[in-house]
Amino acid sequence: MMTDIEIAQSAIMEPIEKVAEKIGIDRDDLEFYGKYKAKLSDELFEKTKNNKDAKLVLVTAVNPTPAGEGKTTTTIGLAQSLNKLGTKTVVALREPSLGPCMGVKGGAAGGGYAQVVPMEDINLHFTGDLHAMTAAHNLLSAMLDNHIRSGNELDIDTTSIVWKRAMDMNDRALRNIVVGLGGKSNGVPREDGFLITVASEIMAIVCLCSDITDLKERLSKIIVAYTNDGRPVTAGDLKAAGAMTVLLKDAIKPNLVQTLEHTPAIIHGGPFANIAHGCNSIRATRLAMKLADVVITEAGFGADLGAEKFFDIKCRIAGLKPDAVVLVATVRALKYNGGVPKNELSEENMEALKKGFVNLEKHIENIHKYNVPVVVTLNSFVTDTQNEIDYIKGRCHELGADFELSEVWAKGGEGGLALGKKLLETLSSKKSGFAPIYDENLSVEEKINIICREIYGAKDVEFMPKAKKAIKRIESIFLDKLPVCIAKTQYSLSDDPSLLGRPKDFTVKIKEVTVSAGAGFIVAHAGDIMTMPGLPKSPCAERIDIDENGKITGLF
Repeated sequence: MMTDIEIAQSAIMEPIEKVAEKIGIDRDDLEFYGKYKAKLSDELFEKTKNNKDAKLVLVTAVNPTPAGEGKTTTTIGLAQSLNKLGTKTVVALREPSLGPCMGVKGGAAGGGYAQVVPMEDINLHFTGDLHAMTAAHNLLSAMLDNHIRSGNELDIDTTSIVWKRAMDMNDRALRNIVVGLGGKSNGVPREDGFLITVASEIMAIVCLCSDITDLKERLSKIIVAYTNDGRPVTAGDLKAAGAMTVLLKDAIKPNLVQTLEHTPAIIHGGPFANIAHGCNSIRATRLAMKLADVVITEAGFGADLGAEKFFDIKCRIAGLKPDAVVLVATVRALKYNGGVPKNELSEENMEALKKGFVNLEKHIENIHKYNVPVVVTLNSFVTDTQNEIDYIKGRCHELGADFELSEVWAKGGEGGLALGKKLLETLSSKKSGFAPIYDENLSVEEKINIICREIYGAKDVEFMPKAKKAIKRIESIFLDKLPVCIAKTQYSLSDDPSLLGRPKDFTVKIKEVTVSAGAGFIVAHAGDIMTMPGLPKSPCAERIDIDENGKITGLF
């Protein structure tokens, strides 16, 4: 059996202009990055603005497990299937981060016969978007420290600086550092740190802005520090927004590539869903919706993170109304949630399946709270038994969710035809009444409480003193009427990664609250979430290599 990268490398890709033709894009609206990648011009937005909007479908999943769920694979395969069924479909995805590629995941471009290509390029530097965001982020960091060293005209309190540095790599040693050592010429000594680029507010801003003017306005609102008398200091105050916008002028343009079956794929932006808002860019989604009849997009990790943030942040800001949700699960993941060790997941275990099904049950209930129709799909494994499949199907129907199997990993679009038909049937027979789950004008604590209680199932929410103090500061500068982005573990509905299934009677601990004024949301840190991941003991980077002919191995 070929590996994912071997399948991708054996694919015959179409020139990107031919892929673009399928959705009515002229060559003049492509900015080429070689034969198989292109950015889409700003002029294309104007040309297509009066086109009818496509149906918008979100693909999300149960909480991730070591067994793997295949959310991105399902997203890509489903788009291929719909095109096989004669429905003009575009898939809209996030860009992978180098951190996980070199760390645990090894890649994030789908799998098997449901991948986007060129797989290696997409997983590595792609069109340079994340590098541009890193540069813009660190320009602001440099200008901040330069301002302090050059006299500190804005009276910045160096103990109240909230803007860290960024890099697109997992490096735990940089979480907490000291800068400015070595004498006066090197700056003012202070504590600092790094976060991963995909957790940067720059990433969120690029993904949430509507155009270059909006981009510049949002960048200017970024709060980097506070003065000695408690006033916020922004990137606009530092006169950094113009130069940052220049660095991002190409990065805000969506990227066009293709799937293994030549389905157009718009890939743009890549915020993590456990520590950021987890969705591809609004610009990419809106453009895709003007170019197709159905758009399939995804949001990171489980529905408690990616889907909630897609609904309550992205859709709210963009005015989007999703028509349906495809919720991905696997028999193996549900048994893992039921207490089965990873090495025993291939064996039928109905008791554990029933015990672990509660995780899927909670996600179905949550999506229904947004009044959006749900189609549950099982990403099939050869070890799945008919008893297991029948149980899950029956329970899904009891909960008011449609159900269908998916075999897109093994069979590509052909393996998702039944799922595609089921989705089209759902889109035609069930109407979405989408609405966010909370009013953004509620207090910060009320909004956090609603997410924790309604979506996670928490019994209580405890705000640590540091978080309470931060909320008062946010209220004092009148930025409390924004959506909330909760950073928490992806492995559990709770803030404790060890609590699998559907935990009950737990308390979510909110340790820190910050405001991303440029992005337009408040960030609440729950539990022990890190904004700079670390590498595992044996990172994927140890197995990634290239031979004398330029052939890459080890990405998957």
